[in-house]
Amino acid sequence: MINRYSFSFILLMLPFHLKAQEVKPVDVVKASLKEYNIVDIDLFMSYFSDDIKMQDFNEGTVRTSGREKVRAIFEPYFDASPNLHSKIVNRITFDNKVIDHELIIGARGSEEPFEKVVIYEVNDGLITNMVVVRKNK
Repeated sequence: MINRYSFSFILLMLPFHLKAQEVKPVDVVKASLKEYNIVDIDLFMSYFSDDIKMQDFNEGTVRTSGREKVRAIFEPYFDASPNLHSKIVNRITFDNKVIDHELIIGARGSEEPFEKVVIYEVNDGLITNMVVVRKNK
């Protein structure tokens, strides 16, 4: 039987247990990138929130929002890119943001690599915002 003091101890320790169980934003981004690299659309999309936003930094616009609309962008991209691979050139983590400088190979069957920077925002273990920065041409 739990007495009053045991119950108080459990309540006191609960926040520490929950914090230990929290997923780090960088781990969410690493996991999503792993699925990106094996071109698994279902597992890749499992790391995004229902209200995910994709933004284009260069144009200053929200490209799309919502998991199904984001999937509609990535699914044909994955289908056309069986050898897709992203290599992290540099990674910065700051609070719930992860900033990746990526080198992409095999996009849409192309042998030509390209670079981009993606700023991921992670909340409650899911990616809620992606801001993509492309090189100026």
